[in-house]
Amino acid sequence: MVPRAEFESYYGRPVIKAPSWAARDIAGYFFLGGLAGAGSVLAVGAQLTARTTTATAMKVSSLAAVSLSAAALVHDLGVPSRFPNMLRVLKPTSPMSVGSWLLAAYGPAAGTAAVTAVTGRLPRTGAAATAAAALLGPALASYTAVLAADTAVPAWHGAHRELPYLFAASATAAASGMALLVGPVHESAPARCAAVLAAGADEIATRAAERRLGMVAETYREGRAGTLLRAARLLTATGAATGLVLGRRSRPAAALAGLALLAGSACTRFGVFAAGVASAEDPRYTVVPQRAALNASDPAQS
Repeated sequence: MVPRAEFESYYGRPVIKAPSWAARDIAGYFFLGGLAGAGSVLAVGAQLTARTTTATAMKVSSLAAVSLSAAALVHDLGVPSRFPNMLRVLKPTSPMSVGSWLLAAYGPAAGTAAVTAVTGRLPRTGAAATAAAALLGPALASYTAVLAADTAVPAWHGAHRELPYLFAASATAAASGMALLVGPVHESAPARCAAVLAAGADEIATRAAERRLGMVAETYREGRAGTLLRAARLLTATGAATGLVLGRRSRPAAALAGLALLAGSACTRFGVFAAGVASAEDPRYTVVPQRAALNASDPAQS
């Protein structure tokens, strides 16, 4: 009998178009937005527990991060006027539309919180802005995962359930690292605890995503993405452990832990981005899982 033909691609060409986004701009946008959003949550916690130095530093870092994040997004768009044009309508079913409005609302809140904290003026306005930034922060930190998963890119779409949790954990690790880096040691206990929780959640979410992806998980383990994600795990775990054990007594150790956590979060975002590009460029990762799903739903196709 003639063996059944197995279609994998059309002359080895990609079935879908790989993302045209620049890694430096969009992966950087993912990382900086997460740092800003999670940083605002830590800032309001520090404010409520009288850790004023850490609170002020985190408000300023969140403003800097969201400003750089917006700049990266506008740079990738190519024409600056495209960003305000996205605010002409609000489309709840579009992650890009919702994200644009989210960024536009969060930026002024973060800016007001930072300016009032540094100047010491208008404390009530500053408190309201701090609360608003903290409420918008979690959405800002994780919506980019929804944006990526809402594409046909196999490594992103296939992990649509786990990716928001992974981005939220990565953002928390980054914000914890920033708090350890810029805050005094005697105010760092919440950041050290958050870093440990974030490291654990990051590992759980990554493993869950790889299980769901099946063969597509190869893109998370091989090539540039694999190198970045292995580095991310090592840096995040090292930073969390160093902060927990040594960060409570040593300022240099806390700073090193913070840098490791920030670098680990950045590697996670750039690694996930690289995995998505790799999965789109290889037609096997589009066709083979679709064929397997078709056979599973209709045994007669086997």
